[in-house]
Amino acid sequence: MSAPAPVPGRDDVRAAREALAGVVRRTPVVRNRALSDLVGGDVWLKCENLQRAGSFKIRGAYTRISRLSPAERARGVVAASAGNHAQGVALAASLLGARATVFMPVGAALPKVAATKAYGADVQHVGRSVDEALVAAGGFAERTGAVLVHPFDHADVVAGQASLGAEVLEQVPDARTLLVCTGGGGLLAGVALEVAAARAAGRGLRLVGVQAAAAAAYPPSLDAGRPLALERMSTMADGIAVGRPGEVPFGIVADHVDEVRTVSEEDLSRALVLLLERAKLVVEPAGAAAVAAVLAEPTAFEPPVVAVLSGGNIDPLVLHRVLQHGLVAAGRYLRLRVRIADRPGELGRLLEEVGRSDANLVEVGHRRTSARLHVDEVEVALQLETRGGEHRDGVIAALRGAGYPVTLE
Repeated sequence: MSAPAPVPGRDDVRAAREALAGVVRRTPVVRNRALSDLVGGDVWLKCENLQRAGSFKIRGAYTRISRLSPAERARGVVAASAGNHAQGVALAASLLGARATVFMPVGAALPKVAATKAYGADVQHVGRSVDEALVAAGGFAERTGAVLVHPFDHADVVAGQASLGAEVLEQVPDARTLLVCTGGGGLLAGVALEVAAARAAGRGLRLVGVQAAAAAAYPPSLDAGRPLALERMSTMADGIAVGRPGEVPFGIVADHVDEVRTVSEEDLSRALVLLLERAKLVVEPAGAAAVAAVLAEPTAFEPPVVAVLSGGNIDPLVLHRVLQHGLVAAGRYLRLRVRIADRPGELGRLLEEVGRSDANLVEVGHRRTSARLHVDEVEVALQLETRGGEHRDGVIAALRGAGYPVTLE
């Protein structure tokens, strides 16, 4: 039987916070009115998207590397990451005078790759997931003697992430519910250590982890009582797309986290739109998972609520696609196909009907050849801007009421 995974003690957590003083930013917490109205009490956003290197990862990476001996630092460090841990390791290594090599999945977001290189790391692309990159990083460590800085599965990394939990509890002393995005579990475990200490001192706190439904390894693992690997993952939230929980964080999460919830891709998209529109914050999909959980079921959380925005490193092209997806999910963007007769004036009449519904026409396409069409029909593809779900449904009803066969995309 294997030995239990090491768990950072209170002295480890305190020492990590002391080491991080002057290195990491004490990121702000801001109240969000839109979310507060939904929940019926205060909802605060912990803006770790404004942290150095764009995410919380610098906390754990710096703690791990700072605890290496001079001889270990001289051999260099190696990491695997989709982007945020890569930047955290690269920045921490540069601050501590260590050489860094980072393995990133093929297709990692270009801004994350560029930022990692800008901090001085050597970047190598391997595989399609963080798990595959981790295997390559482990092999590199064995061949070269470089020290592996794991993104979540090490006691020092968890101790560093605990500093975020300590800040939250100081900044929102009356918090009742904490929501934390979760991939491998390092951040959630770190926050859990601080929550456990606060509970021991008499504070009533509920801690909830949030995973993307299409990459949720924790729920089945917690049910089984041990970390289990997913067979496949598919989510826009690459920062929390981890196929198997870490041994170190898993035990802490199992002992101290009240619940791990999942959110859909639509929930994540809606959260990104809300954060951009109502909070003026640019957040990556993984970083918006906690807000997505609030939007999905606002009455499930006792206020005051703190939702951690774990990172803001998002590729502008991905942001464009995700925002379109979010606008569709929010009923603000409508794509549909309509069959009309293939004769002069019919397209004009269709567009007049769209105008009467007060929808804004963004794009129109015309198709004459399709197995679905009769010889005297054409299909018109419309992209419309609407004012929300009620207006969207009204536009569709108006077109159908006018006799047009409508198919939603």
